This record gives sequence, structure tokens and C-alpha cells, in this order.
Amino acid sequence: MSAVDELLDGLPGPERTAVAAVVDLAERLAPSAARGVSYGVPALLVDGRPLLGLAVRGERISLYPFSPAALDTVREDLAGWSTSKGTVHCSAAHPLPTVLLERMLLARLAEIQG
Repeated sequence: MSAVDELLDGLPGPERTAVAAVVDLAERLAPSAARGVSYGVPALLVDGRPLLGLAVRGERISLYPFSPAALDTVREDLAGWSTSKGTVHCSAAHPLPTVLLERMLLARLAEIQG
């Protein structure tokens, strides 16, 4: 079982649903993505490089695109979400909109496949 699967299995219903939606979108955008670990967090990897890392602590869901530049593609649209240089935080009650997540993931995927 992958670290992503273990994360999902250990989450309560609302968080599991929210994180599963993120993973499903990432895997649709990057069908060759493998589930694994990068920088100590469950992650999706493309060509051995991290596409997106995931962590959940309580109700807080952290998304790590492993690229400040990829996050910068949506940063101006993230009013209402907590961010840092390389992380965006959301929750099951206040998920990141699909359009923003997709834009960020596509930017990171373009970097990887560069």
C-alpha cells in the first residue's frame, strides 16, 4: 500500500473525500503519476519527480506542489486560503477550487516535463 493510500485510509469521511478528490484530479491530469513519498510526505510522482505532496493535520489539508513558481500561478486567486512559499492550506469545508488546483498542477507538470 502506498503512502497516499495509507493517508486516505486514515482520514475521517470529510477529509478523505476532499483529499481523494485532489488525488483523483492530479491522476487524471498526470495518468503516469505514481503514488509514493517525497520530502517525507505522501506524494504523487511523475518521472520520479514530485508533482504534489499531501498532509492532513486535524481539519487542515496541506497541498505541496514542490514549486513556488507553480503555486505563484494561482497565488493571487487564493484570498481566503492560507499559503506559504510552497504550500497552500485548505479544508474539507473550504476546499481549493478545482480550477485553481488544476492550474497549479498543470504548471507543476509543465516544469517536470519541461
